[in-house]
Amino acid sequence: MAVIAAGLCFVSVVQAQETRIGFISTERVFREAAPYKAAQVKLEQEFAKRQKELQDMANRLKNLADKFDKDAPVLSDSERAKRQRELADLDKEFQRTQREFKEDLNQRRNEETASAIERTNKVIKQISEAEKYDIVLQEAAYVSPRIDITDKVIKALGK
Repeated sequence: MAVIAAGLCFVSVVQAQETRIGFISTERVFREAAPYKAAQVKLEQEFAKRQKELQDMANRLKNLADKFDKDAPVLSDSERAKRQRELADLDKEFQRTQREFKEDLNQRRNEETASAIERTNKVIKQISEAEKYDIVLQEAAYVSPRIDITDKVIKALGK
């Protein structure tokens, strides 16, 4: 009887200490929060010139390939071979430049995102401590709007 009474007391103490759960939609934070928007704008500005140069190179390659296709039937064998080598060299240069651009862009994007994520985690921790959340989840199959604190995080990141 004493064991049952102790068990019932324990259950009621656990129920009295209600667990506070919060939820953050990382997708919304990435899409709507100021640090992520600023990082995107910064990257676009930083890489705009190289993007334009890459696009110009692609256009030049296409124009030369079209001209070669048009002129090929009337070219001598040596001239045709020379132009094919030029096209192949330009294509190789374009592929290399495009690969370097993508690698540099991905590296910078990762750097900018890491900084924004670090700031976001600090804000989540501050909100969690201030409002006494026991756990804050970032992924779930279903979330009640009652526990969604995404708007609070986005607002805090905008300050």
